[in-house]
Amino acid sequence: MKMRRTMVVLALVALAVASVPAVAGAEKPAPPKMRPALVVVDVQNAWLPAMDPKDVKVAIEHINWAIKLFRDNGFPVIRVYHTDPKEGPLPGSEGFAFPKNVAVTDADAMVVKNYSSAFKKTDLDKVLKEKGVNTVFLVGLSAVGCVMATYYGADDLDYRPLMVKHALISHDAALTKSVYDICANISPAALRLLIETAKAQ
Repeated sequence: MKMRRTMVVLALVALAVASVPAVAGAEKPAPPKMRPALVVVDVQNAWLPAMDPKDVKVAIEHINWAIKLFRDNGFPVIRVYHTDPKEGPLPGSEGFAFPKNVAVTDADAMVVKNYSSAFKKTDLDKVLKEKGVNTVFLVGLSAVGCVMATYYGADDLDYRPLMVKHALISHDAALTKSVYDICANISPAALRLLIETAKAQ
């Protein structure tokens, strides 16, 4: 009987302790406020002809939509350009440029890369930190090449990367779809909600 009473008392004590509110300052810290940027990867005249036309039309429309969404809500848009020191396309050439139907402007920060990841030996990390960015939304090409490499590069540097659905391009539309299975991604509707909410905070 005494043993049973002891067990009941211990159970009541445990229950009471569990119901006591956490001591002030002991709560888990709130997650950091989202500070987003849109990174537009390699949508250049030199590469677009090699991409799957099924991707190109839909993706360009969604890329422009995302650019407008970020710009309208005061968040940065960053343009990334690829060039090979030996094979080009050379900066300043037509092949190096984004086509005129992509809505980037000279006011958007510009990063030039020589490797697949836009973070490797570039100032992208510095640009993002200067703008206070902690969440990177990715659009552009190639979904299975430079965009994916940049996604993992962002993750390695503790950014929160997300692919924007319908805004990626690769040489094979079926492979583009597989990227959404491999990497964290977000629909346009969810992206709009997030960005407009982030602006309101």
